[in-house]
Amino acid sequence: MTIEVKQLDRVVIRFAGDSGDGMQLTGDRFTAETASFGNDLSTLPNFPAEIRAPAGTLPGVSSFQLHFADHDILTPGDAPDVLIAMNPAALKANLKDVPRGRTLIVDTADFTARNLKRIGYDENPLETGELDGYHVVPLNLTGMTVESVKEFGLSRKDASRAKNMYALGLVSWLFQRPVESTITFLQTKFASKPDIRDANIAAFRAGYNFGETAEEFSVRYEVKPASMAAGTYRNISGNLALAYGLVAGAQRAGLPMVLGAYPITPASDVLHELSKLKRFNVTTIQAEDEIAGVGAALGASFGGALGVTTSSGPGISLKSETIGLGVMLELPLVVCDIQRAGPSTGMPTKTEQADLLQVMFGRNGEAPLPVLAAQSPADCFAIAVEAARIAITYRTPVIVLSDGYLANGSEPWKIPVIEDLPTIDPNFTTAPNAPDGKYLPYERDPETLARAWAIPGTAGLDHRIGGLEKEDKTGNISYDPANHDLMIRTRQAKVDGIDVPAVEVDDPDGTAKVLVLGWGSTYGPIGAAVRRVRKVGGKIAQAHLRHLNPFPANLGDVLKSYDKVLVPEMNLGQLAMLLRAKYLVDVVSYAQVRGMPLGAAELAEVIGNLVEETEGIDDDARHLGAAAAAVKHGEALADQNGHLKTEGAR
Repeated sequence: MTIEVKQLDRVVIRFAGDSGDGMQLTGDRFTAETASFGNDLSTLPNFPAEIRAPAGTLPGVSSFQLHFADHDILTPGDAPDVLIAMNPAALKANLKDVPRGRTLIVDTADFTARNLKRIGYDENPLETGELDGYHVVPLNLTGMTVESVKEFGLSRKDASRAKNMYALGLVSWLFQRPVESTITFLQTKFASKPDIRDANIAAFRAGYNFGETAEEFSVRYEVKPASMAAGTYRNISGNLALAYGLVAGAQRAGLPMVLGAYPITPASDVLHELSKLKRFNVTTIQAEDEIAGVGAALGASFGGALGVTTSSGPGISLKSETIGLGVMLELPLVVCDIQRAGPSTGMPTKTEQADLLQVMFGRNGEAPLPVLAAQSPADCFAIAVEAARIAITYRTPVIVLSDGYLANGSEPWKIPVIEDLPTIDPNFTTAPNAPDGKYLPYERDPETLARAWAIPGTAGLDHRIGGLEKEDKTGNISYDPANHDLMIRTRQAKVDGIDVPAVEVDDPDGTAKVLVLGWGSTYGPIGAAVRRVRKVGGKIAQAHLRHLNPFPANLGDVLKSYDKVLVPEMNLGQLAMLLRAKYLVDVVSYAQVRGMPLGAAELAEVIGNLVEETEGIDDDARHLGAAAAAVKHGEALADQNGHLKTEGAR
């Protein structure tokens, strides 16, 4: 059989199955293969919060989506071109996201009457015609997996666990992925269990060979490597990038780093990664609770280290009193909030960016803090280095905002030359700083307003710390009204005076009347939506905030230079509220809180409609919003048999 090879510019694949089917591992391995091939990529893991939801149920479905391309992409894609569904629940939970004409590869092994009924199917959808609009490839992946590993003498249950590797092998063949890295990974992961190792490798190879020899696939697809700037790249998740950035910041300051943290989804991986980096003078403390974690970190900063604590929204609530203590002590402290859907326990494995007002104002009294937000998984590295710079230079706790989408998602990262990163001077006080030979712990740098920082035990530099109000310069306890007013205003002025870069606006010809302004992980969806609008002729400007307190100095002028400012957020309009209050600009809020990233197509329609309204376009033939939402990027990947049709977010 002659197999045709079709060139594609981009593909979105989603692996979906029971939470015990290894979908995250499968997605990770396909991502690693794709990264080693040189494609640009973006991923979206999506899994239940329960440790083990009932097998075969809708709440137990776990999925992993990967968007890869031969060009720069910004999102994991709005909709999959290929869905690999390992059971009926996975098919039902994800089918609504798959446009007609796309490919469904379905494991038929569990399509029994009992399994179908428990998820609400009265009849088998593979037989009713419900899926006639799709290119369906029904395969007994479980049965074929068991057959391919029978020589290893495993029980059927153990043998069937390798079906994710069989599916991975098949899809690796379909998209011509390099397989050596997966085989090496399996050899290492299961080195102590030879039967399991050999069975997984055999299943992986069997899936690959099935694609080669079976007649179910008459077409293979090729997505060529992306053109990227010269350098060394690796695939990196947001949490891993954040961990590396924290270490890099401490190294550039010449300080030891101490992490005090309590495990919480989705921040725990930062603790896990930093615990592996002791060789870089990193100490990790898995504390008994959130309060102990931040207390240990703040104590480490008092001792001359860079103190760091990580958590998510519920943990930040518990840490707020100690963060306020850090404001009073004026010590460096980096607080990483990996946001998740709330309130309360909320949806622990789903994403949201609704902690902005909490980290801005969620402390008693006037307790201002710098707030930074990463815009992509790789940017978590740079934002962590920037947080270390601000914390150490200005002697203040700093909040870093990430979220579940960034934390668990991944993309290629150009590894920086560490020596090219800015040095950070802790500028420790080593001798008395008062004319009378005494030490004044609250004597300030005239440019940064940072107070003196002396390592405990330095001769002659003993001083008092605590949460009670400090007297100016001496640090003694003070209840004087005028002194309190002075210290409050000084701490505010220190934060307001932090040196942050100007906000940059992408406005190609300078004639746009509408600006789309985002922060955090909305960067990718906004960027993809803006590309769509421009592709159909819309004039639109885009800007993104990484510094949220203080805002860039030019932000007010930027906002007032556009007729309309649209602010998309995964909350109910928190940044929009801040902008209205500070700049008296009636920004347009677009708010969605669904636990999932914003979609590029939906944003493109909103942006296009706002451009039409603002510019007074009333040509019924244009419908800019609808046209932008329907933009197709690259080749329409469909042949007469309905194989793989792509459109959607870049």
